[in-house]
Amino acid sequence: MLVSIVNHQIYEIIEIRGSKCTIFLTLAQQNLKIKAMLHLRIGKRTFLLALLIVSISSVVYSAKNIPYCIGADISWVQQQEDKGLSYSDQGVKKDVLTILKDHGFNWIRLRLFVDPKAAKGYSKEGYCDLEHTLAMAKRIKASGMKLLLDFHYSDTWADPGKQYTPSSWDSLKGKNLEDKVFSYTKIVLLLFKRMGLSPDMVQIGNEINHGMVWPAGRTDSTLIPLSNLLRRASQAVRAVDPKARIMIHLACGGQNKESVWFLDRILRNGVKFDIIGQSYYPEYHGTLDDLKNNLTDLIARYHKPVVVVEYQVFRKEVNEIVLNLPDKKGLGTFIWEATSPRWGNLFDKDGITTENIKLYPELSEKFNKRR
Repeated sequence: MLVSIVNHQIYEIIEIRGSKCTIFLTLAQQNLKIKAMLHLRIGKRTFLLALLIVSISSVVYSAKNIPYCIGADISWVQQQEDKGLSYSDQGVKKDVLTILKDHGFNWIRLRLFVDPKAAKGYSKEGYCDLEHTLAMAKRIKASGMKLLLDFHYSDTWADPGKQYTPSSWDSLKGKNLEDKVFSYTKIVLLLFKRMGLSPDMVQIGNEINHGMVWPAGRTDSTLIPLSNLLRRASQAVRAVDPKARIMIHLACGGQNKESVWFLDRILRNGVKFDIIGQSYYPEYHGTLDDLKNNLTDLIARYHKPVVVVEYQVFRKEVNEIVLNLPDKKGLGTFIWEATSPRWGNLFDKDGITTENIKLYPELSEKFNKRR
């Protein structure tokens, strides 16, 4: 039941006992659980509910209370290790997380597929399924690093060119599909939480500027079907861990018009999130100036932190753009597949660190000075 009261805020009744009720106040910047006085009209009867502030659990989602992200996506590591690859730095074999941390990295991103063993799934061995992702998350948390969990809502790769519905969800439509997104997200995060591995940031969908869970969530002129799915995903994150930051991830690093068109509509449709994530690959997303101008405009429009959550080249330039964005709202970067010679190229084919990794201690020092 939703009741609109003063100052255009929305109060959700979640408990009624006698003359008291517990309500939930949704604000752009904080969550407050209170007991309140209001006249609640149900049918033809009006009830007076007592006012008593019982607890305030305020979480302000700003760049100031989120550790700056010098991040890496290393979702391929388990596959590499199972093939016998080990990692080394300056001639010394070490755990890959130790090497990254030694060079200033403090965040790791992991992708999650629904059922990668499915007929058209990502991996017959089940890599990037829940079991493998929990095992890797345990290593990340033990290292003292932060975790970004990337829900693909697919059995395989999700990106602007493909957003396949998980095979086990094929028969679901409308509200049933929306509820499935909610229950799946919630169950996954509860498992992480019960194992003491709660993600610090949660990405609800991967490069979703053309939608997700196609065809139901494909973009249209209103983005209402997609927004319905995103709202349920966001609600699941908040239900399990209100402190986890929620990211919306677009593949529009230098494309301001498309970014604004998308974000305006999902915000209008009531999607709640904390961080704007962008991919930046210059062959698709324009020049470095395009990237800088887009991120600067998004900060000015939406007052949310931004992260370049995937990049491959222009390592120094991309990081310096994000580091120097207005109001310290550039929250950081995640290099794509840091251990892949083809992509992140911080390690070669034998698992040995390359010259590229030497950039990151300098970036870490620059961030410490910015603080």
